[in-house]
Amino acid sequence: MENFNYHRPASVDDAVKAATARPDAKYMSGGMTLIPTMKQGLASPSDIIDLGALKNSGISVGATVVIKAGTTHAEVAHSAEVRKAIPALAALAGGIGDPHVRNKGTIGGSVTNNDPAADYPSACLGLGATIHTNARKIRAEDFFTGMFSTALEDGEVITAVEFPIPRKAGYAKFPNPASRYAMVGVFVADTADGPRVAVTGAGAGVFRASALEAALGKGFDSASLTGTPVPAKDLNNDLHASAEYRAHLITVMAKRAVDAAK
Repeated sequence: MENFNYHRPASVDDAVKAATARPDAKYMSGGMTLIPTMKQGLASPSDIIDLGALKNSGISVGATVVIKAGTTHAEVAHSAEVRKAIPALAALAGGIGDPHVRNKGTIGGSVTNNDPAADYPSACLGLGATIHTNARKIRAEDFFTGMFSTALEDGEVITAVEFPIPRKAGYAKFPNPASRYAMVGVFVADTADGPRVAVTGAGAGVFRASALEAALGKGFDSASLTGTPVPAKDLNNDLHASAEYRAHLITVMAKRAVDAAK
């Protein structure tokens, strides 16, 4: 790990000022991705801007579920309000990593990092979430732009994630046994605008499975997905699983997610 300058701003405005003044700076929320990456020498920021002092955590439920960016995975998983409004979101949070990761990692950090095998991006895309930043609101469809890539501009910081409440939703993943990241994870939601199916872990980034959405449009049950294959083209092909296997898993996990939906 290389030397770096450490900053702990007390407000979002101070954090943004510190970041924009230092082009090689990185924000740190829970640090569950950034610190291991720095230890491996894969990232060497000149400055770390720790967002922990912002005290920007908390959950509010009304017409939508709004989760502040500094809220940990454990807080989402154990929230009675989230469990009632969107049970699948609480279940997803409870399956991230291990207890240490869940108690330190934050929703804002996960969404900002946009790891192609992370869980939260599938919930954002599957539910049609809105990402709130210090400057604007961004639809999930416009936010996730590629592997570890988002629509955030330099210095911009997520302040909250807002989720519409679906009729019902479910999430199922086939986790890597070591990392608990999704080799394939599928989030399904029955919304007022029709079924939504978002896939993580299978490709270069989170994506919607239009064929599965069309099948669920004929009936929101797992039987509707039988005989609806997902093309292996452009899916990940690595030591953990072939593209063809991941394509098969997408349909399997989608069926399990629908069966778990409530």
